[in-house]
Parts: sequence; C-alpha cells; structure tokens
Amino acid sequence: MIVDERMVTYINSLDTGSGEFLDRLELQARKDRVPIIRREMQSFLKVLLQIKRPARILEVGTAVGFSALLMAKYTPEDTRIVTIEKYEKRIPIAKENFRAGGMEHRITLLEGDALEILKGMNDTFDFIFMDAAKGQYIHFYPEVMRLLEQGGVLVSDNVLQEGDLIESHFAVERRNRTIYKRMRDYLYILKHDERLETSILSVGDGAAVSFRKETGTLEL
Repeated sequence: MIVDERMVTYINSLDTGSGEFLDRLELQARKDRVPIIRREMQSFLKVLLQIKRPARILEVGTAVGFSALLMAKYTPEDTRIVTIEKYEKRIPIAKENFRAGGMEHRITLLEGDALEILKGMNDTFDFIFMDAAKGQYIHFYPEVMRLLEQGGVLVSDNVLQEGDLIESHFAVERRNRTIYKRMRDYLYILKHDERLETSILSVGDGAAVSFRKETGTLEL
C-alpha cells in the first residue's frame, strides 16, 4: 500500500460510482480476480478525460473491457477507442461487455501480442492508456511514442508496484526483480525524455501522466 490504507478507504467512501452497469462489472471482475483499475484510478481518469476530451484513445491491456468502457463513458460520443488484448479467455468476455454496455460501435478490440500489433499500427492517438504487463512497458515505449501525437497524453498505470520500487534490489522477491528493474528504467525514461513532461503520482498503485510537448528529443 503506497498511501495509508485508512486514507484510501476514506477517499473511496466518497466515490459515487460510475453507473449501474460499470459498478456491476467492477464487482464481477473483483469476484473473478480480474485485474482492473482501482477505484482511485477510475476517479482520476474520469477527471483527466473530461479535461482532455480526446478524440482517439489507445489502450494497451483490455482485460474484460472495464477501463475501455469507463473511458468511453467519460469522453464525447465521437471519441473512438482501440484496445489491445492477447489473453484469449478474456477477449470474448470483453467483447460481450462492450455489446452489453452499448459501446461496441466506439470500441475496437485488437487481438494478439501488443508489441507486434503496435509495430503494425500507423494511426496516431491523442490519449494512450498503458495497463498491460508491467515488465513490458519499456518495450512498448518506442512504439507508443511513435503513435502519440504532439499535445497528447500518456497514462501509465501501476508503476509503483505496491511500493517495491523504492526498495533495494535485494529486498525485492527474486521473481519480481526483472519487473522491478524494467519499471525503474521506464520511469527514468519518462522523466528524462525531453519530448515529455511527466508527473508520477501515488494514486492507486502509482500512475505516470506524461504530456507530449510540441518539441523535444530523447537524450539519455
């Protein structure tokens, strides 16, 4: 827990939810142990999306479609969302949720390995939401930056790994050390890429919000 659990509980107690359909979908996902964005991150995204009002959103990591549906609900009717998922068991569930939520005309699900799909994409986006395998963020980054328009926003979720990122390498469980190193490298790049202005926030399990400036180069 990055932020005191009592504080998170209090903040979430003030939340009014996201509507009957999404609230029901969230409960089912929690019951099925499907990783979806935390309530604090939901609240943050709602505000950010209504400020930015993006026209084209790319999401890396669909799961059962909860966050794509949330983003669709809190953006203009003409906003279009492309989301990528490779876990075969979740793909039909996500598609059914898009249909049941009345958003299948606004959300396109691409099936397969995210890196390969990203490499084959040419459309650009003014909002990109990264919520896939955390150890892969750094590998997705060059393609994501290629697809992110100037003036666009990149949101990377779950970047602080329950606080592990500030621990010594040797204090982290061996099975998590590769992800630990890759995420630290990823956050370093986000903060040092001159094309971006990035803020790292302790909301949920940590989020990095990056704005792509009109000018700048990657110098590391």
